[in-house]
Amino acid sequence: MHKEMNYLDRNEFNFEPSPEVVAAIKDFDLKKLCFYTRIYDEGKKSIFSVYLSELYGIDEKQVVLGYGAEDLLKKTVHFFLTEGGSKTMLIPKYSWWYYKAIADEVAGTTLQYPVNEEGNTFRYDFEGLKQMIDDIQPKILLVASPNNPTGNWLSVEEMEKLVEMIPQSTILLVDEAYASFVSNDASYIKKLIEKHPNIVVCRTLSKFYGLPGLRMGFGFIGKGEEMERFARYANMYLGYDRLSEEVAIAALKSDDHYRKIADVMQQGRDMYTEEVGALEGFKVYESRANFILIKYPIELKEALQAEFASESYKVKFMNEPGIDTHMRITLGRAEQNRKVCDVILKIANAR
Repeated sequence: MHKEMNYLDRNEFNFEPSPEVVAAIKDFDLKKLCFYTRIYDEGKKSIFSVYLSELYGIDEKQVVLGYGAEDLLKKTVHFFLTEGGSKTMLIPKYSWWYYKAIADEVAGTTLQYPVNEEGNTFRYDFEGLKQMIDDIQPKILLVASPNNPTGNWLSVEEMEKLVEMIPQSTILLVDEAYASFVSNDASYIKKLIEKHPNIVVCRTLSKFYGLPGLRMGFGFIGKGEEMERFARYANMYLGYDRLSEEVAIAALKSDDHYRKIADVMQQGRDMYTEEVGALEGFKVYESRANFILIKYPIELKEALQAEFASESYKVKFMNEPGIDTHMRITLGRAEQNRKVCDVILKIANAR
């Protein structure tokens, strides 16, 4: 009998969307798709950007929208690396391959700054990073909080420390795709972009709100002439997907639904830490995202891959130097987390 594949390799969402999201789709007036938005006549981008402005207490002109955070990251990198001057971007040592790819598209240079393993987590090396910034004077400093695949995150104090150590000519690009798993308090964003003109913060509906297929991202930018030019470059004159706008608003209005799912994910983290972390040769890292990173004995790789395949489960076995003995596992439903844990226990105990 064919088993349905369980995808726990790309940090997607193995739960149900909120009732509010379902209702927004079912009740959507299809006639709206026959017309462009008219909100541009009011000097606004979208009903979604207006809602975000009210939710975060940030000027609508400092809100940017994109086809997922992926789109905003690409637009930010492409714009600022082609402005003239430095074409260098600093990225974390262990990070999403896409960062380098989008810089390559405009002949940019990417250099990795240190991310060090400390106990059961990873940390940005602020001292080493400061030295690189002073020596290289990059156009963009990209940080991810939480970082994929390591799961480590920055405190508000660390974020402030970062922006204080860069010159105003350097853009701090913050990928916060997973930030809602850290806290539901995002008031620090307004404080940062009000104080510093050289910040772009990117968020998405794909991770915490479980709508990667919606392709809706949003972000916030600092003030100033350079950011105004970036906003004109990034904004869409004729508006955005009108169905996606309404679904996105519904998702943000149903935060409680997704907080309960985040609790299920936390139970999965606790289970992996307690059971897999106790196995010889295994190490479970702390994470504040919808995935967990686990180090395993490399000699078990083929057996683990075969057993996962036989159970119709996909997890990500990392290939990057330094973490090529690690696997990143998306946190799913309770029964999925249990099955993955049991597979690991089975292979580990069969040694």
